[in-house]
Amino acid sequence: MKAIYKRELRAYFNSMTGWVFAAALSVFIGIYFTAYNLMAGYTYFSYALNATLIVFMALVPVLTMRSLAEERRSKTDQLLFTAPVSLTGVVLGKYFAMLTVLAAPVALACVCPLIIRMNGTAHFKADYASLLAYFLLAAAEIALGLLVSSLTESQVIAAVGTFCLLLALYLWDGLVSLMPTSASGSLAGLVIALLAVCLLLNALSGSWKLTASVLVLGAAALGGFYLWDSSAFAGLLPDVLGRFSLLDAFNNFAVGHVFDIPGLLLYLSLIALLVFLTVQVLQKRRWN
Repeated sequence: MKAIYKRELRAYFNSMTGWVFAAALSVFIGIYFTAYNLMAGYTYFSYALNATLIVFMALVPVLTMRSLAEERRSKTDQLLFTAPVSLTGVVLGKYFAMLTVLAAPVALACVCPLIIRMNGTAHFKADYASLLAYFLLAAAEIALGLLVSSLTESQVIAAVGTFCLLLALYLWDGLVSLMPTSASGSLAGLVIALLAVCLLLNALSGSWKLTASVLVLGAAALGGFYLWDSSAFAGLLPDVLGRFSLLDAFNNFAVGHVFDIPGLLLYLSLIALLVFLTVQVLQKRRWN
């Protein structure tokens, strides 16, 4: 894993990708820091961080699009499959290299609360907690981009796919508000979500028996609970989906100034799940 990490890190900084990502993110953080904190006089640096989140929709696809798609296009993924390192080590090596590129501008941003303190009142606990959430949110988005990159050999498709998924995540709260709140509507939505999970499971495992078993058991459980107490399904779909809002978790840090432990666990769980799925995609391709 260490060799993969070093190779990827060198590749990012020997090309323009790593420098562009770090420079662009630093510039946007600096712009909003100047506008919100130095000129407008806000004492919370977290407000500036919150304003820069939309930048990730453009920067994360640039960082992740070549990570595995280029390996597949150039057929060098065959060398990774036969290398004396596990596929988990390969994926983690690439992922940690991207996190290192991300860590550079985030570390630079850690100076901003100190500048605020030099000019007046600062809120170190709230700001540095927000920086932690900021890093983990970006890490989750990078893990998503890594998964998308593993599904195709085209960097363009990987970039566009990652952008579309990140756009959906940024619009998540608005999309959830459009979900049906009736009991029957929530049941239908949960069944559709179950079907989507089963399709993903079948794509990763290639076992229709396992997929069919999960589908039958899940549908039976949903149907049984609905017949037992249908009133419990009223508003259940938007309530369940709303708990997966990545931006809402960050806003608890940046705007609410609350150290949201469930939000951090959501980010870490999502990172672990996406990295695991990426490994499974490569594992399936390896044996095929």
